[in-house]
Amino acid sequence: MQAESSTRLLSRSGCGTMAPFPTFTDVLHARQIIAPWLPVTPLFSYPQLDQALGFTLFLKHENYQPVGAFKVRGGITFMAQLPEAQRRRGVVTASTGNHGQSVAFAARLFGVRAIICVPHGANPVKVEAMQALGAEVRFAGANFEESKLECARLEALEGLYFLSSGDEPALIAGVATHTLELLEQQPGIEVLLVPIGGGSGAAGATLVAKTINPAIEVIAVGAAGAPAGYLSWQAKAEQLAPIDTFAAGLATGRPFHLPYQTLWEKLDDFVLVDDMAMKWAVRIALEKAKTLVEPAGAAPLAAAIALRERLAGKQVAAILSGGNISPAEMELCLRETADPTQSPLALPAMVH
Repeated sequence: MQAESSTRLLSRSGCGTMAPFPTFTDVLHARQIIAPWLPVTPLFSYPQLDQALGFTLFLKHENYQPVGAFKVRGGITFMAQLPEAQRRRGVVTASTGNHGQSVAFAARLFGVRAIICVPHGANPVKVEAMQALGAEVRFAGANFEESKLECARLEALEGLYFLSSGDEPALIAGVATHTLELLEQQPGIEVLLVPIGGGSGAAGATLVAKTINPAIEVIAVGAAGAPAGYLSWQAKAEQLAPIDTFAAGLATGRPFHLPYQTLWEKLDDFVLVDDMAMKWAVRIALEKAKTLVEPAGAAPLAAAIALRERLAGKQVAAILSGGNISPAEMELCLRETADPTQSPLALPAMVH
């Protein structure tokens, strides 16, 4: 790991220095750690989709991971390096679902006790998956930020390691391996679209892309209904904002500090897509790429559709970060996108 566990614990309580952002070497190390446990995910393009867009779009299928999302890369990287004494005491974390599944999956691999605090009303598909993997799920608060408060209480009460889903260098190094794979699979990529909630995945993608080829344009895609990250990136300072989006993986009201140290410096652009655009992207991914994605995972595809005039003629990749969509969410997406004349592919390109 980048720093001793005690240093990171102190940093979260304001008593120490934030752990350093991972390096490209850390990402290479993370790939060695995850290799025995995770296969390389596919990178596919789809002629039907490319024809509709007017350019070649490669989709990185992180929705094909064992837990249905990219976060598992970070979970394994972290748990593999956790000291034995802390493994026995355990970890606690807050999650809307995919990070929690990652922690539960990795904790099971390495024999670590894991408590996952989730908001009331969390995606039942993800909650059931976390429980099936052996984690203890506790409902706390109305949203992700309130769930984190319960984590802090349990950390102090039970001696658990409060594993931040964003301010943990081992997690960032782990999830960044998706971009390392992607650029090995398709070295000619010119533009990379990556979803952004707390910022770990986007920061890791930016680190890897800019190290391998500084000319690659990295665009983060957030939810219009959760603009805290976008506002923070614009202001180059932490900004808070209310949350009003159905894309749980993007529903962050306060950005994480560590990822934004790199995003402020190296990210090329940050765009927002609204819930309706993500609903259409869920449907379009199903129809034209024959793949199931959750709303947050569909956000980069929504952006590719909205930015298609700007991206014309380029080699573009989008990271489909997860496929954990509930039946109710899928039904909503299909019902509200039933009119083909309202498809964004049939309307002029636009983006927030």
